[in-house]
Amino acid sequence: MSILLHIQASPRIGRSASIAVAEHFIEVYRVKHPADTVETLNLWELELPEFDGATIDAKYAVLHGQEHTPEQLAAWQAVVRIAEQFKSADKYLFSLPMWNFGIPYKLKHFIDVLVQPGLTFSFSPEAGYKGLVTGKPAAAIYARGGAYGPGTGAEGYDAQSAYLRQILGFIGFKDIREIFVEPTLAGPTGNADAVAAGKIQAAASADAL
Repeated sequence: MSILLHIQASPRIGRSASIAVAEHFIEVYRVKHPADTVETLNLWELELPEFDGATIDAKYAVLHGQEHTPEQLAAWQAVVRIAEQFKSADKYLFSLPMWNFGIPYKLKHFIDVLVQPGLTFSFSPEAGYKGLVTGKPAAAIYARGGAYGPGTGAEGYDAQSAYLRQILGFIGFKDIREIFVEPTLAGPTGNADAVAAGKIQAAASADAL
């Protein structure tokens, strides 16, 4: 039995194109993998530690091989809990809207807590950076109002999928399936058309994950 962790980054719930497609993905996935568990992590309900003060000092203590002070240790344990919860999953589904050509700040905050030395990546002068979350597949559902895919002429504006792909690759992911829900703002039926097309992609990805 595997655990599929859904990282949900939209606050719109019932009006979200990314969530609508993610829900269809999960429906298909449950049919194909009835013994698996699906967990959803709503980033708008998750309490994330601020990355300042003792927390950032704790990170640099790790980087420099130093012992944590009691205050740093307490702060670092909150970071470790987030990372361990994430790493306990076997498969991943990310659903996110495009905000200002990038990702929502809640997702960026989550990533900034998650991507830490000794937890999701390692570094040595000899080997350089090495991702520690390996051998696990992921799917990412990207919703955006405009069209930014190949041939649109707007590819350079897509810092949404480019960033998530880069950071997931950095921590070890090699199998990332991408589903693009776009353009949701193209006329009165744009959202419905984009969601319908996205659901077709999602079903195929869920079947193979």
